This record gives sequence, C-alpha cells and structure tokens, in this order.
Amino acid sequence: MTPFAYERATSADDAVQRAAGLAGAVRFIAGGTNLLDLMKEGVTTPERLIDIGRLPLAAIETLPDGGLRIGALVRNADCAWHAEVRSRHPLLAQALLAGASPQLRNMATTGGNLLQRTRCYYFYDVGTPCNKRAPGTGCGAVGGVNRIHAILGASEHCIAVHPSDMCVALAALEATVEVQGTSGPRTIPMAEFHRLPGDRPEQDTTLGDGELITGVVLPAPRFARHTAYVKIRDRRSYAFALVSVAAALDLADDGSIRAARVALGGVAHRPWRRPEAEALLEGRPATDAEFGRLADALIDGARGQGQNDFKIDLARTTIVRALADAAAAEALA
Repeated sequence: MTPFAYERATSADDAVQRAAGLAGAVRFIAGGTNLLDLMKEGVTTPERLIDIGRLPLAAIETLPDGGLRIGALVRNADCAWHAEVRSRHPLLAQALLAGASPQLRNMATTGGNLLQRTRCYYFYDVGTPCNKRAPGTGCGAVGGVNRIHAILGASEHCIAVHPSDMCVALAALEATVEVQGTSGPRTIPMAEFHRLPGDRPEQDTTLGDGELITGVVLPAPRFARHTAYVKIRDRRSYAFALVSVAAALDLADDGSIRAARVALGGVAHRPWRRPEAEALLEGRPATDAEFGRLADALIDGARGQGQNDFKIDLARTTIVRALADAAAAEALA
C-alpha cells in the first residue's frame, strides 16, 4: 500500500477545508469498506485520508414535511433496521439487507455506499487496461470478459456497472443527496448524482472536488405499502447483482395503479430509471401484461456485449416479477 497522511476532521466544514484544492490526492474515510480494498489493490492511491468517522452525521430524523433525513455516517445495518425507515420506506430497508454481508453492513455508511466503485474485473486488476482507473488506456471488458457488465447507458470507453443495492432503492424513491463544499451546502437529486460513462468514465458522480456528502433526504412516504426489491445474483448471499429491481406502487382502492417507481441495478453505470416508462402504468390494472409493457420501455435500447446478452431477458423478467411482488406486498412490520 502506498504511504499516505492521516488526519481527523472536527466538523464537516473542517473536513471540506482540509480537502480544498487537493482534488484526487485526498479521500474522506468513514467505514472504509470499499476504499481500503481499493487502496490495498493499488487502484486508488490517495496522498491523504481525512477521517470523518466522528462527525455528528449518524442520525436518522423525521422532517417537518414528513420526509426522512439519513445522515451520511448512518451504518447500513442501523438504517435497514430503523423503525422509521422500515415503516416509511421499506424498499430502502429491503435493498440494504440484500447487500454485502452482516459484518460489512455493520461498518458501511450511507455516504460510502453512494460512492461505491464498480466491481469490474479490469478496474481492480492494475495490470489490465481500464479507462475508469487509468483514463486513455482502453476498456478491457469490451471484447473481453464481460458477463457482469452493462446492457444500458454504456459507451465505447466503459461498460462497467454501478454495484450498490442501496442506491437503486434511493433512485426509485427519488431521494436527494446533501453535500457540503467550500462554496457551502447544496442538494443533488439522485437522478443526477451518478453519471453515465460517456468519454469520462473515471468520473462516477457529479460531486465537485472536495465536496463531502452529509446526508440523504427521502421525500414524504407515498410508497410505504407496495414495494419489492428483487436481486438476481450468482449466489444467495454476499454477491453483487447481475440484475436487481427496486419496485414501488401506489395502488387505488380498485387495484389500479396511481403511480409507479422502478429502478434497475447491475445493468448500467448508475441506477437506471426512466420516468416516462413508469408513466405507462398510471391508471392501468396491476397485471403482468401491464408490467411487461413497462419493462419493455425501461430496457428499450439495451445492448449486450456477448457474454452478458442474457441480462436483457433477465432484466425484463425481473422487472415483471418485482412489480408483481410489490403489488402483492404488505408494509413491513
């Protein structure tokens, strides 16, 4: 591991000031469940780590408008089992419990989960070309081993996928991310937080240099009853998604659909949503045929890379299954 300096921040503003002007040479660290792996493998070699683990950012609080604010340092396990999260936003609890292992969930934080980096084989192998790790070197997955890679939103420069389960649920729930930088605080909608690769795949998010995530805000609950998170993976636990679907429905008394929210994981460089596809279900019955119409619209334009062609059909099937599960679901106890 490359030597680095270590500092402990005393406040969010102090952390931001310590990181100012250092760009890629500095990283914030809290749980460290992904960052330390990247450092040990030589994928990331920061000159300075700023420890934010003792900042007062570990609370979950109800907001006056009925929303919920989750601090950046809330552990994934604590969030998944929090009474307000389970009652107001069960989809988030379901997604968190589908991710990682109990030990990792006890350490991983909300902010760190938002910043997880891809598990692409070529990204982690510093002896292979990877535009995300080393811009301009090429993408080894294009024409290479690409079974787990993107079928939507990819580019010739990168076909990696975003690994988080939590972020897929946050995308479906239309959360916003609170950040603080040298210019002060700002909020970023989840739909704008993660980037598609384009010609700059090394940039995973729209965060500015030195900006610190301080929390996530969920809107007042609309989808507390009919939700489902379905994750298809190679083994039942401690595996990343081949395809995952976060589905939430607002059903009228007659069973018709007032609103739907659907996000996909494991298929793109960011959680994948198309609000125009979700709108197809408004006023329609909650049937597999209608769910199939949404699925076709959501994955329209999907393109495999050979080894991952199967993910196109898998995504469609999983969308229909998740929506059917959501329609039949009841609120978490």
